[in-house]
Amino acid sequence: QVQLVESGGGLVQPGESLRLSCAASGNTFGIYAMGWYRQAPGKQRELVATITTAGATNYGDSVKGRFTISIDNPKSTLYLQMNSLKPEDTGTYICNIFSSAGTIWGQGTQVAVSS
Repeated sequence: QVQLVESGGGLVQPGESLRLSCAASGNTFGIYAMGWYRQAPGKQRELVATITTAGATNYGDSVKGRFTISIDNPKSTLYLQMNSLKPEDTGTYICNIFSSAGTIWGQGTQVAVSS
């Protein structure tokens, strides 16, 4: 019943910034947290960041100090501000929600960091 649409990915040079967005539509009742995961070719999916609707955040070790997750509760939109991007940040970034109905994943948006 809930659909997630990510946007904001692209190709950037090391040191530059990107902001990803994830808009939730449909029946958003019962959502208590949202998050971002990423997956690079040949690697397992890893945690980037999560945020609860109360504002508590959690970050993966590799992005601490560089990425910031935030949420717009009235519009059910999740953001990921990515600064000081590194080639190691390259991958598919996937939005997800945690709700009383379970966990739902978006389709993903591609981020490439290369000189």
